[in-house]
Amino acid sequence: MSQVVATGGPNGSQPTGAAARGSPPATGAPARVTLHLGHLPGKTNMNVPYPRSPSRVDPNNPPWPAFRGYHRYSFAHATMGVRLPTILGKAIDDASRTLNEQSSEDLIVDLANCLERMDQLMVDLSGNAKLRPIIDDDEADVALWNKEIAKYFQGKDFMNAPWLFAEAYKYRRLHECFSVSKYWKDYDVFYRQKCDTFSRSAEAPFKHAANLSDAERLEADRLMFLELTQVCLWGNSTDLSLLINMTEEQIKSLQSTGGDHLAATEKNILGNHLEKTGGRIDFVLDNAGFELYCDCVYADFLIQSGLAKEIRFHGKRYPWFVSDVTRKDWEWLLNTMVYGHLFPKATEVERESLRRLGDRWKQYEREGKWVYEQHPFWCTGYTFWELHSEAPDLFLHLSRSDLVFFKGDLNHRKLTYDCHAPASTPFDVAIGPMASAAGAPRICSMRTIKSDVVVGLGEDGDLIAKKLDDEEPGWKISGKYAVVLLSEGRPGEKVRFA
Repeated sequence: MSQVVATGGPNGSQPTGAAARGSPPATGAPARVTLHLGHLPGKTNMNVPYPRSPSRVDPNNPPWPAFRGYHRYSFAHATMGVRLPTILGKAIDDASRTLNEQSSEDLIVDLANCLERMDQLMVDLSGNAKLRPIIDDDEADVALWNKEIAKYFQGKDFMNAPWLFAEAYKYRRLHECFSVSKYWKDYDVFYRQKCDTFSRSAEAPFKHAANLSDAERLEADRLMFLELTQVCLWGNSTDLSLLINMTEEQIKSLQSTGGDHLAATEKNILGNHLEKTGGRIDFVLDNAGFELYCDCVYADFLIQSGLAKEIRFHGKRYPWFVSDVTRKDWEWLLNTMVYGHLFPKATEVERESLRRLGDRWKQYEREGKWVYEQHPFWCTGYTFWELHSEAPDLFLHLSRSDLVFFKGDLNHRKLTYDCHAPASTPFDVAIGPMASAAGAPRICSMRTIKSDVVVGLGEDGDLIAKKLDDEEPGWKISGKYAVVLLSEGRPGEKVRFA
């Protein structure tokens, strides 16, 4: 306990003179004041204790220190300074190409205005402008965005706001460039890239279609389950926001998921908590194209094997982080498999295997076994720590699932608050309320590591991370390593909201 002791003499001696005889005390400050504050940290130990207590966590103050664009040691710096302007430049090129294909003056003028707004976004991004509120474009997430900006990010700019929020804000502003237009509200500047990447997947889709046909004739055994789980995991390698200039051969290499390759890459799954489940399973989707195809192959196996009776897929309401799945991407994949001519070199047997698979997936939709959904919360700047408080309807919906797969790097960053947590941090600690809140569902994060945050590597996780830092600089962004992490949550408990 702190003490304040006042003494009269210069060395703590007894008072003398009039004061000793009971005379009125002299006015003025005492000669000496001693403060005993031993419970406070010394000047040599001024580090803030981490993780922060839950009451001190907010979007600008994560549980551990946030990654920010001005941190030159982190991938945030390269993203905010180079990757995002490059991605925006390619988006401008795409919109310009579309403009040149139009003949209607109304469409041309409207799209030209969209391009002007994109140019202004490029000026703001390159000039590190302050983060302004989102214009009301009738999207369901406007209030969530502007509430978060007003409460936590007034005066913040692209580089000093937490990287996760600043990056998401850029994609929301990009959507706004089109959403306030008359004719181009749903335009996707990344659509061509997503379609093209899947078309360059070459043999991989046919290989997985053939494997799944074999699975129909086999009992659902652990080997097939683990193999298709890895297919689903490594499909996450195809992230267009990171693969800005990738050749066809490099894409084939990323998508190589044959048996030998799977055995070789299993050692690169740094955290592996695979478990079987049943009933309803949810996928919070990541990338369109080949990864979505792998997700659907996995989901088909789960239905065929009886491991799941109902699967819900959660996508984005509008183009997001270049390659994230939208409803248009979902419909394009299934319809292309059934009716498309995307692979001119494919044999008739290969095309038929895709058609048969696509027909079955569309039948799942008609029967309600597969359901595609898109909640506004997925396209906000909030992390999933705030899902319970900012989207209680969505949290309640997910609580009714037997297992929720969160696919990919962005979803993992949002689960873990995208902060500098130690690699040994247990996964259920790193995801906060998504594990600890009453009714929290079982969660499995399947993520190819492509950014700074890494957790769930076990008691020796810090040593593993340090060894990789020394031996393989850049391992956190290479896509070579992956994690499959499980949180048991608190399923079955009544969901409560404050």
